[in-house]
Amino acid sequence: MEKIASFTVDHDRLGRGMYVSRVDGDAVTYDIRMKKPNGGDYLSTGEAHTIEHLFATWARNSEFRDSVIYVGPMGCRTGFYIILRDSVSRADAIRLVRDSFRFIADYSGEIPGAKASECGNCIDHDLLGARRVARELLPVLEGWTEDRLEYGV
Repeated sequence: MEKIASFTVDHDRLGRGMYVSRVDGDAVTYDIRMKKPNGGDYLSTGEAHTIEHLFATWARNSEFRDSVIYVGPMGCRTGFYIILRDSVSRADAIRLVRDSFRFIADYSGEIPGAKASECGNCIDHDLLGARRVARELLPVLEGWTEDRLEYGV
């Protein structure tokens, strides 16, 4: 079988940040890299699960709600993907992600969609950890620009 595109990215050189992972027609996949690949520090399942609920809730309630296709974690537990329609400019995609992580960093209260009737694993959440991870990523995202969206730049 052919190697898929995401396995051709040199993860040894990849740092924390936001990258365009792929473009498929009008769908743009962004790689939100929250942890350094193979760095020994990974998202716990509780952190990732809570970030997923909060990130998806914020993005799907934002001004870009109709352009959000998917928000979800990477299996390697180093980050998330958000897939947006290409009608969202790259600058606006950065702003959406940055605003989402500000929301997560400051969030308190009941985790949206975390009741047993709403979630398949309602007990595996870590709000404090999710907030900490978001706070750690925010300084990276604050200075992120469109020209840095390409892997290796």
